[in-house]
Amino acid sequence: MFMKIFLLSMLPTFEGRYAVLAGLALGTNLLPCLMASVAGTLLLSLLLPLAFPYIDALLTKFRGGSLDFVSRFYDRYVLRARRKSRKYVEKWGVLGLVIFVAIPLPMTGVWTGGLVAFLLGYCRYKTVLSLAIGGILSIAVTLTLGGGIMTVAGT
Repeated sequence: MFMKIFLLSMLPTFEGRYAVLAGLALGTNLLPCLMASVAGTLLLSLLLPLAFPYIDALLTKFRGGSLDFVSRFYDRYVLRARRKSRKYVEKWGVLGLVIFVAIPLPMTGVWTGGLVAFLLGYCRYKTVLSLAIGGILSIAVTLTLGGGIMTVAGT
């Protein structure tokens, strides 16, 4: 079960914040769920700053070709990420990125935060640190809110 939660924690939009709840819903104990989701979040925080330049270059090459729809989807994702993160990141900088990543809502999180940091040209050190701290805070918030809901619901 550890590996399933670990892998879930690296999926876009799902990430560690929902992987820990999925693990708990499947009957896994809290500590292994937490360890797997944090480990996946930390690995994702390390890999995304290295991967985004290549992802961006690859998706840019799709423009005008047979896979143009992929490029258009990516462009829309970039625009939404910029729009949604602007109020946090422009006002607060790196701390704003941490807050943006920590909010457990759609179009926030480690993946979108990594993209925003790439688009803003943040150095890898600041990006990794922001993504890791924000991702772990997001897990804590989701676990606090979602765990309480699961307890009330009796699961």
